[in-house]
Amino acid sequence: MKAWLALLRPGDWLVMAVGLAGVGVSFPLLWHGGTAELAVVKRDGTVVAELPLTAPRRFDVSGPLGNTVIEIQPGRARVASDPGPRQYCVLQGWLTRPNSIAICAPNHVSLALAGREGSHDSLSY
Repeated sequence: MKAWLALLRPGDWLVMAVGLAGVGVSFPLLWHGGTAELAVVKRDGTVVAELPLTAPRRFDVSGPLGNTVIEIQPGRARVASDPGPRQYCVLQGWLTRPNSIAICAPNHVSLALAGREGSHDSLSY
């Protein structure tokens, strides 16, 4: 292992340092993802409401199992409660990035965030 370290010259170290600095600078510039502006609430794939993320509010959506409660705060949204058995959508917590989503499958309700700038979806992270 140490044998190849002896072969590196000062210019090699400089190239590696500049490359690492370039990678470090590019992450915040290229992967910021924008800001979320709207909470899109769907029931059975149909948009029920598009709510701006500017003021606090609560929104109830009725589904086959009962009411799902969506809570909105400035810049974020979450599923506050759901009648589903496993509570996966409630456990998602606060959504803040565009294209992030919480799906309450048993109650046929979903919450997604949208923004002006495109972003990578939650599967890409």
